[in-house]
Amino acid sequence: MVLNVAVIGSGFGGLGTAIRLKAAGVGNFALFERADDIGGTWRDNTYPGCRCDVSSNLYSFSFAPNPRWSNTYSYQPEILAYLHDVATTHNLRGLIKFNHDVTDISFDVSTNLWHLTTSEGEFQARTVVIAAGGLAEPRMPDIEGIGTFTGPIMHTAKWDHSLDLTGKRVGVIGTGASAIQVVPQIAPIVGSLAVFQRTPSWVMPHLGHDVRRRSMRLFKTLPLAQRLVRALGYWQRELLVLGFVKNPQRMTKGEQMSRDHLARQIEDPNLRERLTPSYRLGCKRVLISNDYYPAFNRDNVTLITDAIERIEPHGIRTKDDTLHELDVIIAATGFYVTDNPIGQKVHGVNGEQLGEAFRGEAANYKGTMFPNFPNFFMLGGPNTALGHSSIIFMHESQLHYIVKAIKFALLRGARIEPSAQAAQKWTKELQEKLPGTVWGTGCASWYLNEQGKNTTIWPDFTFKFRQETKLFDESDHEITV
Repeated sequence: MVLNVAVIGSGFGGLGTAIRLKAAGVGNFALFERADDIGGTWRDNTYPGCRCDVSSNLYSFSFAPNPRWSNTYSYQPEILAYLHDVATTHNLRGLIKFNHDVTDISFDVSTNLWHLTTSEGEFQARTVVIAAGGLAEPRMPDIEGIGTFTGPIMHTAKWDHSLDLTGKRVGVIGTGASAIQVVPQIAPIVGSLAVFQRTPSWVMPHLGHDVRRRSMRLFKTLPLAQRLVRALGYWQRELLVLGFVKNPQRMTKGEQMSRDHLARQIEDPNLRERLTPSYRLGCKRVLISNDYYPAFNRDNVTLITDAIERIEPHGIRTKDDTLHELDVIIAATGFYVTDNPIGQKVHGVNGEQLGEAFRGEAANYKGTMFPNFPNFFMLGGPNTALGHSSIIFMHESQLHYIVKAIKFALLRGARIEPSAQAAQKWTKELQEKLPGTVWGTGCASWYLNEQGKNTTIWPDFTFKFRQETKLFDESDHEITV
């Protein structure tokens, strides 16, 4: 049987797609999930302290509010439980093919169908939606000698809970979003902790707090109250665009707030200096924490700022020729984002890989469709990620356009793809905005591809993206019936 839609992934993007397809009356579709359960990044990332840095009321589906959030910034277990509740409420589990690792997605021009190769067999679909997520493939550090280390090495996204860190000499490579959550959690139990920092991060005070039971009751009995809280949080975050995009000089006030936060928590002036960034706030992801800096006041925690030379059997040697002896290495080194491996698995009309477009080497349309990839859509495509707000808002915006386009294609038996002109216009105009934003002020970040081009961040207000994706504009597409 030929599927109407094949959806890849069952995290926020995949579940949201399924819900919107059902609401639009689209049937005969399936979600392909390589794991044995739903959840995506919130299933896979179980490291100590794992938590969302966007407020819970905003980092959730607009159509599925949760009045039971126990904290204003939820931890991983509660977010995963929320996704399970959503899947159950909307009867999605029967639509998911678990343990189906998709290894190839190729378009067959003779049938105008997508052919999917999975670990459990072959499938065909009239349309495909990629919802695999940008934080799906952990990136291990490319450091000489990493294979020679005699102790355990684990990425934060593949945390080994059977490994007892008590009393161990532990090294953490990286000081990004996962590191600042892990370090304070493991510092009290390890024997020693060496944190290897290449570039310091801007860290702001964390405003998260437990939600009072009376607030939960209010949100349950009066959903409008929770929607108002969500709206307030949304517009507060939109104001950040004035600095991030319109005038990066505005970020100096935030930088001072971060410096004050650092000064309050670290007394040693030398340590403060090494933890202070020299780039503009927002150029790399802004982090929030109240317990990261204090971890460095512990006698068993050391900040290493000398560059890593190589990894040896018994530890990490830095360029000052010091061997830091370790029992365990933790890689807090992020994910494949601009070079997500999913792009290598998708082949369009002429056999070209989707990766070329995803890396910014070919045009895209609204970060969602690509010329020569008919009836194919991607959530979280090029320049749809955010530095200031909730990716769920962007997913829901894309789904406005995607579901309309899918219904158009299925009702007419049509093959649709963005015209080369429309895609080039979209990509050119978007890329012209980026050099003047905070992400173009000169730092190295995971937002940039190998050529230094920002193919990740949306450079404007999110409501403008929603306006752009509100409708399916036939004139911007090549349509073959």
